[in-house]
Amino acid sequence: MGRRWSIRPMNEGQAGTTHMTGGPRPPLESVDRALQLIEVLRDGRTWSVKEVSDRLGVAFSTAHRLLTALKFRHFAERAGDHGYRVGAALRDDAEDHIRIGALKRAARPALEMLHAGVDETAQLMVRHGTHIQFVDGIESDQPLRVAARLNDRLPAHCSAGGKALLAELDDAALEDLYAEGLPMWPTASITTLGALTRQLAAIRRNGHGINRDETEPGVSGVGVTVTEPDGAGIAALTLAIPTARFSRADTTTYAAVLERAADMVRDALCGWKTSASASSC
Repeated sequence: MGRRWSIRPMNEGQAGTTHMTGGPRPPLESVDRALQLIEVLRDGRTWSVKEVSDRLGVAFSTAHRLLTALKFRHFAERAGDHGYRVGAALRDDAEDHIRIGALKRAARPALEMLHAGVDETAQLMVRHGTHIQFVDGIESDQPLRVAARLNDRLPAHCSAGGKALLAELDDAALEDLYAEGLPMWPTASITTLGALTRQLAAIRRNGHGINRDETEPGVSGVGVTVTEPDGAGIAALTLAIPTARFSRADTTTYAAVLERAADMVRDALCGWKTSASASSC
């Protein structure tokens, strides 16, 4: 078996107090700290820069630099305005499968509630970088309806739920995410980061995203973010509606029922975490 990492607080400028158990002082403090931070992030929760600073015993600015470096290589990713969590480079397929499976189980009653109450196609999605992926859904029973998608990926900036998830990021994180520009999409109405930033500001005020013929002609939608018990956005719930019967006057009603559904998912996740950790959410 390989040696296990032992994480102990290290005071700024105090070399060698955190190292592999039984091993010599680390030759490169910056590398050692980055490896410590990777171990911290792998616990699965969202960490603020201050929490990382306290955990590693380093200055706030040092913690921020370490997180920025890990984010550049996708070992960390932004979660909300001020948090970081483990990035895609540290999540293997098995971990992603387990995480998505738990989310789908928590969200299924909410999707059923949306289907029964609104009878429009209800969908659950997660964000992977600049795109969203549909992970579950229930199709409307109406003759004219939007087909439910499963495992399809679309640019986040075209989707109602994708926009809601992007609104969780601050402007600096958005600039990092779209450093190479917005992905092209045939029916996209937003084509620049400036236009996206302005729309996301409105979504933060209103609490929901809207899509009108942006993913494909004839399809509109409303979406809200699903948050974890710690407040980090992890998914989105959407209602996909044929544009022929989509009215902006109904948007507030759709958003309200979606918010109730999102609360159901959060409460389910909270209940599971509380049972597992014997702590309150």
